[in-house]
Amino acid sequence: MTITGLITKGVGGLYTVLAEDGRAYICRARGHFRHDGISPTVGDTVTAVIGENTAEERKKRPGDTDIDGVIDEIAPRRSLLIRPPFANLDVMFAVIPTCRPAPDLTSVDKMLSISEHADINAAVIITKCELDRPAADKTAGIYTRAGYRVFPVSAVTGEGIEALSEYIASLGQGALTAFAGASGAGKSTLLNKLFPALSLGTGELSRKISRGKQTTRHVELFPTGNGAYIADTPGFSLLDFERFDFFSVEALPFTFREFEPYHGKCKYTKCTHVCEDGCAVIAAVNSGIIARERHESYRLLYETLKDKRPWNK
Repeated sequence: MTITGLITKGVGGLYTVLAEDGRAYICRARGHFRHDGISPTVGDTVTAVIGENTAEERKKRPGDTDIDGVIDEIAPRRSLLIRPPFANLDVMFAVIPTCRPAPDLTSVDKMLSISEHADINAAVIITKCELDRPAADKTAGIYTRAGYRVFPVSAVTGEGIEALSEYIASLGQGALTAFAGASGAGKSTLLNKLFPALSLGTGELSRKISRGKQTTRHVELFPTGNGAYIADTPGFSLLDFERFDFFSVEALPFTFREFEPYHGKCKYTKCTHVCEDGCAVIAAVNSGIIARERHESYRLLYETLKDKRPWNK
């Protein structure tokens, strides 16, 4: 029997494939993927052969008694994150706390740049708005000016929950989303408000699908009940920032969407947009069109990337 399904989990070379009929199958990948230099990952739509060749696979790996079949084909991907591995992510939600803890906007901007480079749509959620309304409004203004959809929310008062829920539902059947943010940003509390059927304790979703405190690679998708799926893991909180080498410094300006109107308008052809006279981006910062906080993040990311080369990864 051949099925088409979505990979919702992958651990130790075994993949959970959720078929179109709602049944889940445990599968291995055929050897030709390894020879081709690719591997299935969470978020992939795949074709799997169930039952056929399973006995042969079990002879090769006597301990694997729970294999239902083998993955035969991976559908073309819309996008791919390498660390943590996740294919076809539709929307990355950057979750920013108003306070407690204080928001780290540079890390948020790094995450947004990675999403932009990978052609993944992103939106911003500002949590705990009831604790400091002026601070929440200021953060919302930064990312609204940058061109992002912003959702100020409060799990305490219910502010913004309905609007965010409606937006997620509008993404369509089978949409894949991830909630990313620092520990303590209020992701699990927010997810409980959005999707009560998950019945999660604070931090429980990440604990369910991790294998120890330092695990940042394991991703698992959970159905929300409104047609979309969510992923929330330590990996999406960190995005392997310790090795921020996803793209070159030359590509960095193109990952800040508010810089787009100024490409090619600087005095110097090879303007870095860091400190040059005649830089159109810096002029936009000085005039208040581009938020100074975003340009500061850009400058810090530029310093991180400027000495990176492919052979240094």
